[in-house]
Amino acid sequence: MGKIIVGTDKAPAAIGPYSQGVKANGFIFFSGQIPLDPSSGEVVKGDISIQTELVMNNIEALLVAAGSGFEDIVKTTIFLTDLADFSVVNGIYGKRFTCEPPARSTVEVKALPRGVNIEIEVIALQGC
Repeated sequence: MGKIIVGTDKAPAAIGPYSQGVKANGFIFFSGQIPLDPSSGEVVKGDISIQTELVMNNIEALLVAAGSGFEDIVKTTIFLTDLADFSVVNGIYGKRFTCEPPARSTVEVKALPRGVNIEIEVIALQGC
């Protein structure tokens, strides 16, 4: 089975030579999501809570487009420019995983694309 590209206009378009997501061997690998407005492609201004909500909404749009949901996520990686934001991000993130949350890594980084403060990438199982 080859790879199948996943995409939707309900999440931000790729801003480089990559796909929003790729299905392969029963998994879906999603590119990292930053707080971009899907309709304008612009960074949404606001504090880390506003940015995190938008990132999670963009992830949800990609999951739906791929026929999956948050319950199918097996691994996430959160990139933050300031680990002091962790508790706020963790609270918002945790609301999407009511049981059996995925494995996760959280990493502080010096900078992220477009000067944003958060990026989250996701690996999920293909939904049934």
